[in-house]
Amino acid sequence: MISKELLEPFHYLFDSETIDNIANVALLKSFKKADIIIDIGQDLKFIPLLIKGNIKVLREDNDGDELLLYVLESGDTCAMSLTCCMVKSVSKIRAIADEDATVIMIPIENMKLWFNSNESWRNFILQSYQIRFDEMLETIDTLAFMKMDERLFKYLTDQVKLSASTSLEITHQEIAEDLNTSRVVISRLLKQLERENKIELGRNKILVLEF
Repeated sequence: MISKELLEPFHYLFDSETIDNIANVALLKSFKKADIIIDIGQDLKFIPLLIKGNIKVLREDNDGDELLLYVLESGDTCAMSLTCCMVKSVSKIRAIADEDATVIMIPIENMKLWFNSNESWRNFILQSYQIRFDEMLETIDTLAFMKMDERLFKYLTDQVKLSASTSLEITHQEIAEDLNTSRVVISRLLKQLERENKIELGRNKILVLEF
């Protein structure tokens, strides 16, 4: 059993009965930045509810290259893991802590039971599917219709919104991995954005001047 105070980010979503149910069955786990929370091929027995931090959700191709699908914030859950739990398949995504994160893990049997019996939980699951689906469509549109420099600048401005800071502590290699390209390409395009006075580069730090 976990403290109901930990569920503060979800109080506006769930009725008191659902909060009590979650507190009674959930496990609390903490992760450090870069820890793998869910991995590709993993047999899922819990679904995550994020109460603190950010989590990157990625896909991997046959060569081991990763592509960022979306980022979870406090109050979110991962629709891809929900889908795998519902159909009893292994995970098709990798979820990595983008910063230190605290996660509530709910057993899948409770997730399924509440989906059929609890309206506020069912609405939360369906809304989560819709939000994550829209985010994946945005990712597809970005890949299909944006040039790499546009994708990079959008990535940086999205990171500003997530961190609530215009100063991003991130390496060129980390950006390259999220955008599934090379560090050389990212470094060149960052220099281009700096010449355009959109960013200012520092050591493992990027100041976003325009967003």
